[in-house]
Amino acid sequence: MTAVLDCPPTTAALLPTVGADTRVPLVDGATATYANLDVAASAPALVSVAAKVAEALPLYASVHRGAGYLSQVSTALYESARDTVAAFVGAREDDVCVLTRTTTDSLSLLAGCLPADGAVLVLDVEHHADLLPWQQRSRELCDVLQAAPTVAGTLDLLADALAARRYVLLAVTGASNVTGESLPLSRVADLAHDHGALLLVDGAQLVPHRRFSLAESGADWVAFSGHKLYAPFGTGALVGRRDWLDTGRPYLPGGGAVAQVDLDATTWVAAPHRHEGGSPNVLGAVALAAACDALSALAPGALEQHERDLRTRLVDGLVGIDGVRLLRIWSDSVDPTGVVSFTVDGADPGLVAAYLSAEHGIGVRDGRFCAHPLLARLGVGGGALRASVGVGTSSDDVDRLVTAITRFVALGPGTDYAVVDGRHQPVADPRPVAGLAGADLSAVARGAGCGPSPVR
Repeated sequence: MTAVLDCPPTTAALLPTVGADTRVPLVDGATATYANLDVAASAPALVSVAAKVAEALPLYASVHRGAGYLSQVSTALYESARDTVAAFVGAREDDVCVLTRTTTDSLSLLAGCLPADGAVLVLDVEHHADLLPWQQRSRELCDVLQAAPTVAGTLDLLADALAARRYVLLAVTGASNVTGESLPLSRVADLAHDHGALLLVDGAQLVPHRRFSLAESGADWVAFSGHKLYAPFGTGALVGRRDWLDTGRPYLPGGGAVAQVDLDATTWVAAPHRHEGGSPNVLGAVALAAACDALSALAPGALEQHERDLRTRLVDGLVGIDGVRLLRIWSDSVDPTGVVSFTVDGADPGLVAAYLSAEHGIGVRDGRFCAHPLLARLGVGGGALRASVGVGTSSDDVDRLVTAITRFVALGPGTDYAVVDGRHQPVADPRPVAGLAGADLSAVARGAGCGPSPVR
């Protein structure tokens, strides 16, 4: 196999994650420690996060309206978590933090609060979560701008578009879930504000991997998900200006979102509770805050350098393999996060992903990554492969992937595969049933829904 040459020194995991030593079965009857290179889809829980949840479980009770001691404790945990999450993304003194389920949830919430006649501008590089809510609200009030081949050119196009039409909101990705690339958010915020628009940052792929501050960037809102921030317990957040959130359509009408309900009228409270009707996910909030604390405690620059080393090692290894093409949006982008998408000439991405799993115990993502317009423009409308790293990734994980892809290109798969319910599977698969529920692998494939497109 081709060795990884001229790469950074060996890189260990930065923080311990739950299940880091999990072994998975291979198609040849052996087992291997799972190499999780699909962190961009859902990141494993940090050990410290799981411990915090276990600590909070005995204290769990109803929140906000309970007189009991544990209710008061749970309420304090929930509201304290909100403050921690807001501080993690550099919220300003008058910003608000609404606890949601996911980034998708947060963006849909904000879409319901926009002025009824306000137009929105987005780029074609966005994840569907930062495209569909605005189009669903009104296609006439949502313009999608095709990004230029360079960051500089894209900024010029944004300036021209913002000058040509009055927009109330510019929504951009903080880091692409396909390539890890980003625009300079402070520059984008200045452009938006100079033309009377506010800026929303889809931070799903940014916040877990780079330090981000609303106050420093000038962005008006940021949305992100706990399950990508090493807190897969069902909570996300929308943090930013109160303006529209205090007066907009309540996102989840129900208990907790109201001050008074009469048969002929309802008085709603202000944000954040205005949009958090029903019983909130207290443990999810605790987990998200614990993840924020863990990442905040890292030495300045440690998180960025960890991913930079791993990404460099991964890119250097992949570009040295004949027939592998890396995807890129902007030729002049700098310091992308640890997300690398690529294709293998003549190979179906789904087959390569199945091969990596069944024969090497490596998890990657294949498909179109909920970014169909971008993949089509990059010339891979049929899909690609994506490897993504995080705080629990080591250089050994990266090297295993490079070695496995090298072997695939040289020798092809070591067993026969067939497409079953839209997913490639080994024809003769001796691996035992998957998961605690006893579902077999074919049932997992059938239940994949949009298949290779992850939830945000």
